[in-house]
Amino acid sequence: MKTLLFDGALVRITAEEPRTFAEAWVRWNRDSEFSRLSNASAAYPSGIKQAQAWFEKPLEKDDPNNFSFAIRTLDGNRLIGGAELEVCWNNRETFLGIGIGEREYWGKGYGSDALRVLLRYAFSELNLHRVALDVFEFNPRAIRCYEKVGFTREGSVRGFLERDGRRWDLVFMGILREEWLTHEPQNVDMQPSAVPQ
Repeated sequence: MKTLLFDGALVRITAEEPRTFAEAWVRWNRDSEFSRLSNASAAYPSGIKQAQAWFEKPLEKDDPNNFSFAIRTLDGNRLIGGAELEVCWNNRETFLGIGIGEREYWGKGYGSDALRVLLRYAFSELNLHRVALDVFEFNPRAIRCYEKVGFTREGSVRGFLERDGRRWDLVFMGILREEWLTHEPQNVDMQPSAVPQ
């Protein structure tokens, strides 16, 4: 049986209207822990109009380097998070950002399932060679999630930010296409027919 490109075991990645996503984002950012885990800036609640304008910018430019997704549960179609791929085509690489905003879905496999779908999309649909991301050192749950799906620590910026009176590193992680194929062997079925190696 062929795997559906946008569906995982628990979630699917979808397009989302900027207004709908902005309303969810504003609600998620009222949770200061989510805000501090997803942004190096000071936690600050935003309004729906401000958030909607921010989510509409890539759509206005029709940016061929930006792929934004909502993350929805398969069971109930609930909007629980979002993800974005910023692609550098000449290097066949992307920088991935992801967040699960609905707290009751944290630590239950929804994030790792979404990552698997996003990696499948990046490697099999966009034919990329490398996916990279960064994560704050004080977010061990996210680091474990990234390692679970095959990401490797590649380096860090020491003392990158200060939180609660302590300096924390910014950790860089990445996964190559061949590592993804080895880590998730079922992905062989999703390979394009003519992929340059």
